[in-house]
Amino acid sequence: MFPAKIEKYVRPQSIGDALTAIGEFDDGDAMFLAGGQSAMQAIKSRMLRPECVVDLQDIAELKGIDMSGGGLRIGAMTRYVEIANEGSFAGGPFAALADAAARVGDRQVRNRGTIGGSVCWNYMASCLPAVVLGTNGSMNLTSAGGKTRTVTADDFFLGPLETAREDNEILTSVSWDAPAARSGSAYKKWGLVTDALPVVGVCVSVTVDDGGSVASATVSISGLADGGQRSPAAENALTGTDGSAGAIAAAMDAAAEAAETHTDLSANAEYRSHLIRSLGAEVAETALARARG
Repeated sequence: MFPAKIEKYVRPQSIGDALTAIGEFDDGDAMFLAGGQSAMQAIKSRMLRPECVVDLQDIAELKGIDMSGGGLRIGAMTRYVEIANEGSFAGGPFAALADAAARVGDRQVRNRGTIGGSVCWNYMASCLPAVVLGTNGSMNLTSAGGKTRTVTADDFFLGPLETAREDNEILTSVSWDAPAARSGSAYKKWGLVTDALPVVGVCVSVTVDDGGSVASATVSISGLADGGQRSPAAENALTGTDGSAGAIAAAMDAAAEAAETHTDLSANAEYRSHLIRSLGAEVAETALARARG
């Protein structure tokens, strides 16, 4: 595999310089490069044929994890390995992020790949887009002139390899509001091998009341033909219950029945439905245990 000729390579030191570089080209003729774990494969196969590559790895303001003020902000160029090793996520409302990041690809991918690259690429079987969706994250975007906007995950992810980000916008960070007390989240995937892309992955985020019952729930699924998706059927079935094994099973039955599973070389539609039920139950139990402390 050999890429088409790339006319220009730019490695800016600031967001402003990156936007200036991308603005010199027509939409689609230049691209931002984050970790490059997916994009470089697409360039090699000529699925992408940019005239200019704007490499973001030297922009310090796109990196880091900030939990000041009770919420969470993760810079777009923060690597999977940094998210996986963030101790403050353990057992809490953002634990699903560490669950997912710790099992993305192999060691090389985790040390190069970034959360921003993953959510902007939005591959159908990616873990991080589904987790950002399942934990109610938002994408913060900046365009030329310093114009900014924030897009919720529900509105950002439009379909496989498609998002609401415009070609002249740079994703600066992914953020979450301060979670309610007694909240927890979890994610788990099943792949053909440990480090494989998920055949199915499930993310559950819950908040419980003083008695331990489910006050609110968000459920998302990765590995579906239409990409990561929320499951309103599961969320409605789980919310208001005592979170017992029976209630969880009923919620995941609802998720499996509502999901449009598909058949490919990795698994058939029936097996994907089974995975939603089995993985979903395990993940929901973990999320509830974390929320209850």
